[in-house]
Amino acid sequence: MEQQTDAVADYLHFLRVERQLAANTLTSYERDLMSYVTHLFEVQNIKHFDDIERVHILLHLQQLREAGNTARTVSRHISAIRSFHQFLLREKRCANDPTVHIELPKLEQKLPEVLTIEQVDTLINATANAKPPANIRDRAMLELLYATGMRISECIDLNCEDLHLTMGFVRVFGKGGKERIVPLGRSAIAACETYLNQGRFVLEKPENRTEALFLNQRGKRLTRQGVWKLLKGYASKVGIEKMTPHIFRHSFATHLIENGADLRAVQELLGHADISTTQIYTHISKTRLREVYKTFHPRA
Repeated sequence: MEQQTDAVADYLHFLRVERQLAANTLTSYERDLMSYVTHLFEVQNIKHFDDIERVHILLHLQQLREAGNTARTVSRHISAIRSFHQFLLREKRCANDPTVHIELPKLEQKLPEVLTIEQVDTLINATANAKPPANIRDRAMLELLYATGMRISECIDLNCEDLHLTMGFVRVFGKGGKERIVPLGRSAIAACETYLNQGRFVLEKPENRTEALFLNQRGKRLTRQGVWKLLKGYASKVGIEKMTPHIFRHSFATHLIENGADLRAVQELLGHADISTTQIYTHISKTRLREVYKTFHPRA
């Protein structure tokens, strides 16, 4: 199966160099495609990419469903397989595209979890109970996440030079290395200034100098897992049961739209390439409005 593995490797190289996809996305593509070629070439005994037909792909998808994968996971597999075959066709490694008539499964639109403004305040204020200098760092980090709606991965990738506190903005590098400028509010600016002046130099180790903005106790850049652990810890202490890695991002967007922000502006702040991705937050706003109506209208 060496030929098939090489084809997957070449495709991943194309995605990394030409499309500049993020490392996490590339890992997902690699996992999905290796599962695909293994099933077709070792289980179904396909000999060449030109031998693959629609029925072979459907059998693979059936195997995924029987293994308990969700419709969303199967849909992601189909997208990866489809783009892989388009690459093979473009590179003349096969003469046909067997994915042409394969449709994506219908997905139930699941609204993301969001915090209320009061819950955001409670969660941020909970950082005061941590030991210094972690309390200063964590408050700055949570204020920054809520003030900008940036992803956790974008937050931990920040360097000190990306903060422009006197001018009131932060430079964020999103998916594919795309840069965007996001304004900061007074609370985030104040918390970041306190962290830079009173917290970060305590965490930084002389033998391990780094430009990373947020550091762990060893003086190294905080990891995604480290931030996620901190978030869950604070949420547990204040009684917030539903916590997701994107909860500040979702709350940021929802609160902006609920207070009348323009959808296009929110799209720019979040770094969404397509406004349809941002539109889900209008659905959240309408859902919450209906809940308020049913709760408080005397004849609802």
